[in-house]
Amino acid sequence: MLLNSIVFQPVSFYFGNSRYDPCAMKLLPAILFFIFCSLTAYTQNFSISGKVTDEQQHPVPFASVAIHSVADSSLVAGNISDDQGAFSISVKPGNYFLKITFLSYTEKTITGIVVANTDVPVGTIFLKPSANMLKEVVIQGEKAQMELQLDKRIFNVGEDLGNVGVNAADILGNLPSVNVDVDGTVSLRGSENVRILINGRPSGLTSRDPDALRKLQGNMVERVEVITNPSSRYDAAGEVGIINIILKKDQDKGINGTFTANAGHPYLLGGSYSINFRRNKVNIFSSYGIDDRRTPGVGSSFQRYSSSDTSFVYEQYNDRSRGGLAHNIMAGVDYFLTDKSSLTGSFLFNPSFGVNKSTNEYTDYDENGTVIRNVIRTEREEEDEETIEGTLSYKKDYEEKGRTFTADFKWIKGVDDESTDYTEGQPGGALILQRAVNNANEVNWLVQSDYIHPFSTNGKIEAGIKTATRIIKNDYSLEQLDSESDAWTALPAFTNNMIYTERIHAAYFMASNTFNKVSVQGGLRGEYSDITTELTLTNEENPRSYFNLFPSANLSYKLKKNNTLQLSYSYRISRPDFRNLLPFSDFRDSRVFFVGNPNLKPEYTHAYEAGYLIDWDNGSILSSVYYRHRTDVIERIVTSVDSSGRTRVVPINLAEENAYGVEFNFSLTLQKWWRINSSANFYRAITEGSYEDERLHSDTYTWSSRTTSRMTFFKNLDFQASFNYRGPRITTQGKNLAIYSLDLALSRDILKGKGTLSASVRDLFNSRIRKNIVDSEGYYSSTRFQWQSRQFLITFTYRLNQMKEKEREREGNEEEL
Repeated sequence: MLLNSIVFQPVSFYFGNSRYDPCAMKLLPAILFFIFCSLTAYTQNFSISGKVTDEQQHPVPFASVAIHSVADSSLVAGNISDDQGAFSISVKPGNYFLKITFLSYTEKTITGIVVANTDVPVGTIFLKPSANMLKEVVIQGEKAQMELQLDKRIFNVGEDLGNVGVNAADILGNLPSVNVDVDGTVSLRGSENVRILINGRPSGLTSRDPDALRKLQGNMVERVEVITNPSSRYDAAGEVGIINIILKKDQDKGINGTFTANAGHPYLLGGSYSINFRRNKVNIFSSYGIDDRRTPGVGSSFQRYSSSDTSFVYEQYNDRSRGGLAHNIMAGVDYFLTDKSSLTGSFLFNPSFGVNKSTNEYTDYDENGTVIRNVIRTEREEEDEETIEGTLSYKKDYEEKGRTFTADFKWIKGVDDESTDYTEGQPGGALILQRAVNNANEVNWLVQSDYIHPFSTNGKIEAGIKTATRIIKNDYSLEQLDSESDAWTALPAFTNNMIYTERIHAAYFMASNTFNKVSVQGGLRGEYSDITTELTLTNEENPRSYFNLFPSANLSYKLKKNNTLQLSYSYRISRPDFRNLLPFSDFRDSRVFFVGNPNLKPEYTHAYEAGYLIDWDNGSILSSVYYRHRTDVIERIVTSVDSSGRTRVVPINLAEENAYGVEFNFSLTLQKWWRINSSANFYRAITEGSYEDERLHSDTYTWSSRTTSRMTFFKNLDFQASFNYRGPRITTQGKNLAIYSLDLALSRDILKGKGTLSASVRDLFNSRIRKNIVDSEGYYSSTRFQWQSRQFLITFTYRLNQMKEKEREREGNEEEL
């Protein structure tokens, strides 16, 4: 039964009398449209009315009130309480009972309601907080936002003040053992071969552009799952595992959501909302984020080359600015076909437009250190990107507990058009004018089905199939203006069109069971890969196909009540990224050219891990030891330097790598107002290989850590300090130097807990600078680059019909500092 009328007083929107508030329409443009289309008027003769409050007699707005028939318990009508807790529902004469539900309160049932020839007031209905819900929230808060499962760690990133007002890349950079470099490339435990998923599936937000995560607002992220040794249920891609970003989507009854606005320096303006409406069999969810920013960066480098017939030295200074306007729009509907089955449809639209500028100044020296010339090169790039995703999912739960069937279909289309103008020349001299156009189009299809069947109280088997197709068309051209003819001429070495086609078909089987204190899980996944790269201008085609089996195993043993030991193994694959296969040069730097290698082979990894969890009343520590053996390791190396000082960088397959590491995650509540989280990863990697009879060997020791201290003052004022450190690392041709940074954040609840105002500074000491050295026979370079300088942020968050988790955590705890 649909509503007679709905009153949303916080946004002054009334269906019944056709009165509306334009501000409300701006706040809820998508969700109210769906609601308006789905709800119709329904008139009855008599009404049941009342008021919903908590035990302190405070009104409970937006509580769900359902009227059921006594005869067959069927749902007859329903409504939600207004901002004063009041409700009124029209019904026909009959015998009824009420069910009142709201978020973390215990469901209340009112019986014995008889509607005859008059309206029936039921008076004030008191709701009690759910003890189980409160307990769960307290545990989540005390465990430093990390939950441990058999094959993954879950980070509830919304509880970290350092994540307020930032983007998804910044959130990942705040996770233990995760690093995001200045180019947006994500690494886990020292390796960049990590698989990034959105809501458990590949996404156009992460597949094409390494910088794409910086365009996804962090306010739209609910949690992040880090799976360092994935089971056979997951794709085998990714040497060190999977990072799964879960976007916000609520299913609480009634209307609830959050609204966020933020501003910062260097220039940043943004906002977002995430909202849902749940009514009977329908849950409508929607979110929107907008982000407008400019990110200035600076860098410098020194290069020296000498051989029997050539030598040169030059310095480079770089000043750049990147940014633009980005939108993230997501909406969808859950339709609950029955109590055991549901159908979900959703779409995501992510358009963005940016203007990126850079100036490179080169100073060339002779062998005596005398300046030969100065060259200035400028770049102005306009980048127009667009991602559209559509998802359709079906889920069925059977009467047998734990038995589930799911089916998913996903379609992704992405467009990335870039046009760049270059100028280069000596001060006062003639300029070289060049222009480049890079058009990339990507289409993905994914079909997947999974089935879980329990065979005992704690045992189950799982099976699934998946097929995925990915087609990328990348057209790149570079032209130079002929000063004599005043005509643009293509440069063949930098012009080509490539089509990358990837088809992967997979199936898996997995079984798990628990025997007293021991939980075991084992599985086998088979994947057939059919990959083709084609250069259309030169008619070059490189088809490859191969089939692999990928076993996995997990074991968990509960030694004591709060002590758990975990062991795991998986066999992984890392297919070359299509950017590493493009066999023509990137022209962003006229002195350093990156050229892809279409003959790259995939990497294979045997991964072993042992973890031990100690859990006590006010803290926990998770320690892990891991070992990875990789073959056909892909690494970028300097292959040649010509007489003009142009350096050529190419990815190649090295022989192998053996990596060892130990990781610690520590959480401790020192006082009820003070909590500390700390993580550290110690890592050693031995890489061995050769290129054109030159031995390429490295033996590196490195470590990284993050420590966060969070304090609460006067119940509603939070302060957080986070220190990040990444140690130096030896590479096959040099080393990467250490990076460190300090972030501070302050947060205060306002508007009776419905709002939060936060202020933060990222990289307080302006020290987040990437520095690396390449030192090989006859060639030396030293580079430093800062993607983004110190940043200040102010963020305001408003919660509609949502109780803040830390407020629930503090109920019953009145101690102040």
